[in-house]
Amino acid sequence: MEYAHAPVLLEEVTEILEPQAQGKYLDGTLGGGGHGEKILERSDPDGELLGLDWDDEALAAAEKKLARFGARAILRRANFRDAGAIFREIGWERVDGAVLDLGISSRHVDEPERGFSFQGEGPLDMRMDRRQPLDAATIVNTFSADELARILREYGEEPRARRIAAAIERERRRARIATTKELADLVARTIGQKRGHIHPATKTFQALRIAVNRELENLEAFLENGYKLLQPKGRLAIISFHSLEDRIVKQTFRKWSRSCLCPPRTPVCRCGWSQKVRLLTPRPRTPSVQEIERNPRARSAKLRAVERI
Repeated sequence: MEYAHAPVLLEEVTEILEPQAQGKYLDGTLGGGGHGEKILERSDPDGELLGLDWDDEALAAAEKKLARFGARAILRRANFRDAGAIFREIGWERVDGAVLDLGISSRHVDEPERGFSFQGEGPLDMRMDRRQPLDAATIVNTFSADELARILREYGEEPRARRIAAAIERERRRARIATTKELADLVARTIGQKRGHIHPATKTFQALRIAVNRELENLEAFLENGYKLLQPKGRLAIISFHSLEDRIVKQTFRKWSRSCLCPPRTPVCRCGWSQKVRLLTPRPRTPSVQEIERNPRARSAKLRAVERI
C-alpha cells in the first residue's frame, strides 16, 4: 500500500518558515515527506533538510518522495527529541527553521495491523517505533487498574476512566484483550454506545497511543531547550492536534517569549532569565474550511510558531 498522508497546514508552515537558498531546516516528524518536500522546493538550489522519523514505513516513503533532491535531503530514523544529537552527528549547529507535525499519519489510522484505530480490527499495537517492546496490549493486559485509570484520565481526559479501567481488569481475568475491536467493544459496553460522530472509545485509544509512544514526554524533552536549535531569526512551527499537546506548546512558547520568570511584584529580578523568542502566532492558526473539506482529519490542527531573537 502506498504511504498516504496529507501534510496539514502546508502553506501556512511554508509561509512562516520562509525557506531560503543556503538555509538549513529540520522536519522533526517527516512522515511521508510533505512538509519536507515543500521546504526543499522553496530553498532551491542548495537549501538542506534534516528529516527525522522513527517509523520505518514513513522513512521509506519520504526517501522515495525526496530522492530527486539528492544529498540536500538528510534522513535519519530518530525521534525529534534527539535532534540535537543528530545535529552533532552530521556537523550542524543550528537551523534556520524547524517544523513538528505532532499528528499521527493517515496511514497509521487506515492500516488495521498497526493497531491505532478501532475502525478495523487489528492487534493492540500502536507503536510508532516497532523496535520498542511496549505496545498497547501490554498496557491493557498487565498494568494495574489504578495505572490504567491514570493513563485514561491524564492522556485521554476521559471522565469515566476508573469505570473503564475496572471493566478492562475484569475482562482480562477472563481472557486476554488482544485486538482493537475487543477493546473498543468493551469500552462501548461499559460507558454506552456512540452519540453523534464520536465513538466512546476515542479517548481511550488516544490515551493508550500517547502512553505507548511517550508523546508528551518527547515533546517536553524537545521543548526544554528547543530554541537553542535555532539560528538568530530562525523559526519553529509546531502543529498539535489535541489540547494536551497544544497546552504544552503554548505554555513553553509563552515562557520563551518572557523577559523575566520571577513571580509578579518581585522587586528585583533574580531568575536570570532573558527573552529567547518572539511569538509569531499570538493565537494559533487553524486550517481553512477548504482544507478541512479536502482532509477532514485536519480539523483539530493548531499551528503555533516563534522566531528566535
